Amino acid sequence: MQNIILKSTATAATSIALLLSTSALASPNTDIQALRLEVQQMRQAYEARIVELESKIEKLENNHTAIKGMRPSSTATTTQQAQSNSRQVYNNDFNPSIGVILNGKFSNFSENTSEIKGFGIGEEGERGREGLAVDESELNFSASVDDKFKGSLTAAIVREDGEDKIELEEAYVQTLPGSGLPDGLSIKAGRAFWTLGYMNEHHSHTDDFADRPLPHRVYLNKSFNDDGVEASYVLPTPFYSEVGGGLFRGDDYPAGSSDGEGASSYSVFARVGGDIGANQSWRVGGSLLLSDVKGRSSNEDSITFVGDSDLYIADLRYTWAPTGNPKNQEVTLQGEYFFRNEDGTYNDVAFDDNSNGWYAQAVYKFDPQWRVGYRYTELEAPSTPAGLIGTDLDSSGHDPYINSAMVDWTNSEFSRVRLQYNHDQTVAGTTDHQFIVQYIMSFGAHGAHKY
Repeated sequence: MQNIILKSTATAATSIALLLSTSALASPNTDIQALRLEVQQMRQAYEARIVELESKIEKLENNHTAIKGMRPSSTATTTQQAQSNSRQVYNNDFNPSIGVILNGKFSNFSENTSEIKGFGIGEEGERGREGLAVDESELNFSASVDDKFKGSLTAAIVREDGEDKIELEEAYVQTLPGSGLPDGLSIKAGRAFWTLGYMNEHHSHTDDFADRPLPHRVYLNKSFNDDGVEASYVLPTPFYSEVGGGLFRGDDYPAGSSDGEGASSYSVFARVGGDIGANQSWRVGGSLLLSDVKGRSSNEDSITFVGDSDLYIADLRYTWAPTGNPKNQEVTLQGEYFFRNEDGTYNDVAFDDNSNGWYAQAVYKFDPQWRVGYRYTELEAPSTPAGLIGTDLDSSGHDPYINSAMVDWTNSEFSRVRLQYNHDQTVAGTTDHQFIVQYIMSFGAHGAHKY
């Protein structure tokens, strides 16, 4: 409406100018008084039109305010009408964004064993199937619920024990800016890949390698996505700084078998970051996950842990664009260090010890479509109690490690093909030569990935 008013006013001004210029050229005997009268009549007409348009705008604004203040009536029809007229949905015009990730692999291993001696390993932490296989393919729905909340649901289609299964990876709601909370504060509730170190909150198809590092496989069963609630607060500082924490049910690894009576896992995190000039950026963080484990099963349910499991994580990420354009060339350095203390029982054998693990990786994009990368990951196994000697928890003094090298080709932001080699020394005295070919294809709507 305001554009109409401006256009109308501009038209009136143009008409007046034309009349004045025409009359000036016509004749010195032109009746100036009559011309002035005509101009005055035009001005009055356009002023009346402007008043009319302003009245319409005011009426529409009043109607919009009244609709937003409506309360649901006793009938479903009135409720739906009120909701459809009052809620402000950002993006998608009431329709959720729908995205699909296709993830497939061909794997060849020189050794049959997939154990990581000295540790209990969950099913997701194992090395995966050999041969041709469809890996975790995802179906994602996300949209703004209204002007205060957004929601997302991600279902993964996987094959386990010879059967295709649908697993719920994420199903959460999160507050939006302007929801009434203090600036910088956000709350997320449901099931999600929670803020824990660097890699945990990222979906696996965004990883730089075809498999996750040893600490993620052992300590988090690849990723932690328990049911719970998390609050985060971006501090009002001149550089990026964020703190937060969460409460979780305690069903997901490293906890397990929660009785539902309160939260069994707790997290706290803090991270800072910023830019170095125009071509470099960095971020460092620290996280803590405390779990009261009621009963955690691993190694095909042959090992059970009950007790306290405390996990500490430090993470670092650095990126550098040598030419100033990360789409053409980019160097990425990334690493995480894990320290775990557990006090309880493994298969009713008393256990109280520490272990740690880490990984460091470098990825170089030397061409807009080509990248190469190297990663080293290692675990330091805890001491083995006498009652566990000879079991999977007996490391025999060996600390597992893996050297990995990869090269991948990205045709577009929607498709990537990767070749990877792992020199796997997770079992003492045995080298597993692993070759992996992976494809990742995306179609439909898919949001930008986190830094």
